[in-house]
Amino acid sequence: MPTNDELLDRVAGQTVASRFLDTARDLSERVALRWKTDDGAWHEWTFADYLDRVARVASAYQAHGVGHGDRVVLMLRNLPEFHVLDMAAYFVGATPVSIYNSSSSDQIDYLVNHCEAVFGMVEDDEYLARFTQVRDQLTSLRTLGTVRDGIDGADLSFADLCAHDPIDLDEAISTARPEDLATIIYTSGTTGPPKGVMLTHQNIMWTVECLRETIDLTDFVGKRLVSYLPMAHIAERMTSHYQQSALGFEVSCCPEPTLIAQYAGEVRPNIIFGVPRVWEKIYGGVTAALSADPEKAGPFNDAVEAALPIVEKMDWGTATDEEIATWEFLDQVAFSTVRNLVGLDEVEVAITGAAPIPGDLLAWFRAIGVPLSEIYGMSESSGPMTYTATRVKPGWVGPAVAGCEVKLADDGEIICRGGNVFAGYLNNPEATEATLIDGWLHSGDIGEIDDDGYYRIVDRKKELIITAGGKNVSPANLEAALKVIPLVGQACAVGDQKPFISALVVLDPDVAPSWAANEGLETTDLAELADHPRVVEEIERGLSEVMAQFNNAERVKKVKILGEEWLPDSELLTPTSKLKRRGVLARYAEEIDALYG
Repeated sequence: MPTNDELLDRVAGQTVASRFLDTARDLSERVALRWKTDDGAWHEWTFADYLDRVARVASAYQAHGVGHGDRVVLMLRNLPEFHVLDMAAYFVGATPVSIYNSSSSDQIDYLVNHCEAVFGMVEDDEYLARFTQVRDQLTSLRTLGTVRDGIDGADLSFADLCAHDPIDLDEAISTARPEDLATIIYTSGTTGPPKGVMLTHQNIMWTVECLRETIDLTDFVGKRLVSYLPMAHIAERMTSHYQQSALGFEVSCCPEPTLIAQYAGEVRPNIIFGVPRVWEKIYGGVTAALSADPEKAGPFNDAVEAALPIVEKMDWGTATDEEIATWEFLDQVAFSTVRNLVGLDEVEVAITGAAPIPGDLLAWFRAIGVPLSEIYGMSESSGPMTYTATRVKPGWVGPAVAGCEVKLADDGEIICRGGNVFAGYLNNPEATEATLIDGWLHSGDIGEIDDDGYYRIVDRKKELIITAGGKNVSPANLEAALKVIPLVGQACAVGDQKPFISALVVLDPDVAPSWAANEGLETTDLAELADHPRVVEEIERGLSEVMAQFNNAERVKKVKILGEEWLPDSELLTPTSKLKRRGVLARYAEEIDALYG
């Protein structure tokens, strides 16, 4: 693996714009971006089409006074126009800033003023209305446009931008410099007001090269992927925007995360990134379908159990020819059919991240032939810190990525340094000084490391539960274990300053109704099932099994079953389905109090 300095040398002088220009010209006739219209028809732009629109929009930015060091704010879903609007900003030396589509008018007021954006583009009248409510307070914003045409209240449309004559990209390429800000990623605000993570062009290009070295592929050009997570999040931005512009992926734009299963079935992605909830949903769907046919469920589950140790040996190169032949037979008669049904039959790289995933769930996917592995990092590290595509250890997030130095501080906190480490928080020197210490990025996560250099995340330093007896307990580990119970889709452990640990568990909306029907229960309604004695009995049985791995002081002793699914981008979950723990504790204060009598 290359060192940090070797990667810095490799990307010396590069910017996102310069790398994209090379890629687009080299692959001019290859498909770059695809999308569906309301009639279900697919449309596409080649890299030449993409590049032409970038040159025109960059010309429009210039005409509206957007220049070096200015900020352009974007609020739209995963559309091809996003890529053009974002990329064009680099050719005038500006910094594009994508904000979450759920942002309220008050949040827009804070974010736009905090980054001092001078130009904004939103998708449609719904988003535009949130901007116009506070337009008078957005002191730096001079121009506000929409992607969709014919909308009142906007200064211009995307079509207006594309009507400009293209600029000379060869002349414009030197406008952005490697040390300039490529973007500002706003944290999800789970612990206070969002902080603006400043990432430079050098950060981005270093990380693209780091991932190219770390991901187990020999060729990246034309690899299909679906873009569906918010572009305001570093994971999606790095995967389907920055890596695509540098490595030549074919990106299919999915405007709603809830449509990922449908899009995967049509696109057949080669590369797929998903937060744990996406993988839990796929698993839940497969489990629900199998539970409706016990004659198939039993043999399939037996096949998975047989495959688990074989796949582990195959991963580490110790499987015998007989064991490999056994897995190939199981794949032929069972696993390949399931992969085909969920659209994962052509996946070469499958990655989970942004939140912990239960080790058993990751192992299940690997057993059925989906090469799922976990990545760990944060916005402040431009995305990755640790990851491996091969020799995976479920429950561990892998060794340091290429060029990144990772270690544990004296208190067990994971820290790192390398070309991926951010330039600081925008307008927040105090937070920067607390996070960047002597060149080391302090993650805020407590971890462990094994003899192979693999890291395991224990929990957030500030989220450890301290019981009334003084025991420090990791809620994330307990929550991951609880989600192994088939009926449980989501979980939140509680017990700070309490005599024992309890948890809120949410019924899986895909699994629970099928299970109830198979059990002959009179209802499949989630709210009714949450109080049903058979459901309570089944979850308590599962609770006893999954808690056996923890010592008595750590175990969840009681649970409150909920029938209301927690949705992403709400007061309970971030857009990437991380728990907003304070929001959950506030919403369910009465239920939690009842657990403790």
